[in-house]
Amino acid sequence: MSKHKLFVCQSCHHSSKDRPKEQPTHGTCLLEHLNTLTTEQPNKFEIQPVGCLWTCDKPCAVAFSAPHKPTYLFTNLPTDEPAAALLQFGKLYRDRTTGDIPWKQFPEVLQSASIAKIPAVGE
Repeated sequence: MSKHKLFVCQSCHHSSKDRPKEQPTHGTCLLEHLNTLTTEQPNKFEIQPVGCLWTCDKPCAVAFSAPHKPTYLFTNLPTDEPAAALLQFGKLYRDRTTGDIPWKQFPEVLQSASIAKIPAVGE
């Protein structure tokens, strides 16, 4: 089975103004929460931190990707802990042969995010 990945932008922060340097970014907090949840309930995709997904004006950002499936990019994720909803979406994505997920099946928390569906690249 091919490896499914969830890329999490570590530099994302909803407000860079007046943020103390020692305070972790929202992206780092999201990554930690995702890792905690997957420790408690293992999934079958890799969570991979990335330095930046270049959506700085629309933080927090994550992307789901797998060979022969479209990539889903989520930006403007809500700050009220979207980790569980992302794992729910990840299960749908992993379980679909084509990776196509109807918008109505997205977890409600993610329906308020900005979403891009990037077509799969053929080999």
